[in-house]
Formats: sequence, structure tokens, C-alpha cells
Amino acid sequence: MNALSREWLLTDTPTSRMHARMSSFYKGWLALRSNTLAMFGLGILVFLLAVAAFAPWISPHDPFAQDLANRLQPIGSDSHLLGTDSLGRDILSRLIYGSRITLYIVALVALIAPVAGLLVGTVSGYIGGWTDIVLMRITDIFLAFPRLVLALAFVAALGAGIENAVLAISLTAWPPYARIARAETLTIRKSDYISAIKLQGAGPIRIITKHIWPLCISSLIVRVTLDMAGIILAAAGLGFLGLGAQPPSPEWGAMISEGRRFILDHWWVATVPGLAIFTVSLAFNLLGDGLRDVLDPKDEGR
Repeated sequence: MNALSREWLLTDTPTSRMHARMSSFYKGWLALRSNTLAMFGLGILVFLLAVAAFAPWISPHDPFAQDLANRLQPIGSDSHLLGTDSLGRDILSRLIYGSRITLYIVALVALIAPVAGLLVGTVSGYIGGWTDIVLMRITDIFLAFPRLVLALAFVAALGAGIENAVLAISLTAWPPYARIARAETLTIRKSDYISAIKLQGAGPIRIITKHIWPLCISSLIVRVTLDMAGIILAAAGLGFLGLGAQPPSPEWGAMISEGRRFILDHWWVATVPGLAIFTVSLAFNLLGDGLRDVLDPKDEGR
């Protein structure tokens, strides 16, 4: 980027709305880039995306191919860098393809839960009255149960499978987003510019969607990023219990469950996918902390 473009993006007097948005985005990127741990987390996630995208080309073996003659091969064995499992399947290949399942679950939950929470929270906070009371008591009921226990109950009712696991996790993940959106809405709805918009004839739907939702997005983005670790662990827990992705799918939680029988003598079968879950969860937490520092307006003066 040349000096002229940089100066244009860093100006304090933008000439248009698009200019202001681009300037704000660039300043946020500079702040995020200065956070070493956040960039480390972002790097891990970009690497994970690349691995998932190019899985058919970088996977050394078929993740479903069984070779009982080479079962439980140790790490570093010939043609099996991370060893093999109890059916002789290459662990590295299964990890690579398992990253697709992890990203699939994360993406779907990140699309469903925050949107549902945003809708419930903003409607509750803006309308108030009995609507607020009923919606928040429903939210409290969901928050009263541990997330994994509630997800287990939903999966037991819906049936095992990756789609049902995604739906169950989404149904247990939306209440915190509703709380955040409601708190933001209660702060915004009595502001002067909302009153001015009402005087111009804007209805509740337009006010909520055009003026309240955009101000709630930054808080929700931070919360979503920080929640990704919990979502990954919940999905892995369901897979570990046999209620998530079904065999022979290379889901990381299911791989740990399959390897726990050999944990004392063949530790790598369960440890390697466990380390993958730990690494990705840590990456989301580091990136979430960095985004919180950038997007939280309360921290601007630090």
C-alpha cells in the first residue's frame, strides 16, 4: 500500500459513508495486527481453512481406507506421519478431513445462534413490557441448564447425526447473544437520534433492523469468536458420546472416543485429535480477545 492510500484511509475527515467504513476497518485491522497473540490465532485459523479447502490434495491417504495389517502404527512410521488407528486408517488424513466437519459445525452454529439471539434480544429490549418479560424468562430457562446437558437432551430427542448436533448446539447457544442484544438495545432505544428517527416517521421494524442491529453487531462478533471454542468442545463431546457425526466420519471427538481404548499403550490415537481440538479452540480464544480489544468502544481510551 502506497503512502497516499494509507493517508486516505487514516484521515479523520472522511468524505463519504463508504470512505468512513473503509477507514474504520483499516484502523481496526492495524490495531488487530499489533496484537501478536491475536495474529497467531488468526494464522492458525487461516491455516485450518486452507487445510480444509485443499484436503483432497494434501491428504496422504484415503481417510476411510482400512488396513488391518498396519493397525496402531506409531507416530513417524513409514508413510504414516501421525500413525494409524485401530483399523489401520491414517490419523493425519482423518485429521485433515475432520477439519472440514469442525468448520462446518462452527459455520452453521455461527449463522444460526447469533441471528436468533439478536432477533430475540432486540425485540425484547425495544418493545419491553410483557414481550420483554416472556422472552427473557424463556431465555433464563435455557440459561439454567448446562449447555452440554441441554444439547444432549435435544440430540436424544432429535436423533444422532451431525445436522441434529448442529441444531442442538444452536438451540443451546443463542441465550447469551439475546442477553447482549437486549442490553445494547436498552441503551440505544432512548437515545436522541432514535427519537429523531421516530419523528421522521420510522416504524419499529425499520428502527430495529436499520439502526439498532448495526450497533449490536460488534459485540456479537466478539462473543461469537470467544464462543467458538465452547462450540467446538460441545461438538466434540457429542461426537465422543456417539451422538454427533457418525462412523466412519473422521470427526475429532469420535476419533478420541475410538482411541480411548488404547490410551495407555497407543496414546497417539486419542492424543493427536485432542491436540487438534485444543489448538483450534486456543486460536479462536486468542482471536476473540484481540477482536474484543479492537471492537469494544469502552476500551478506546486505554
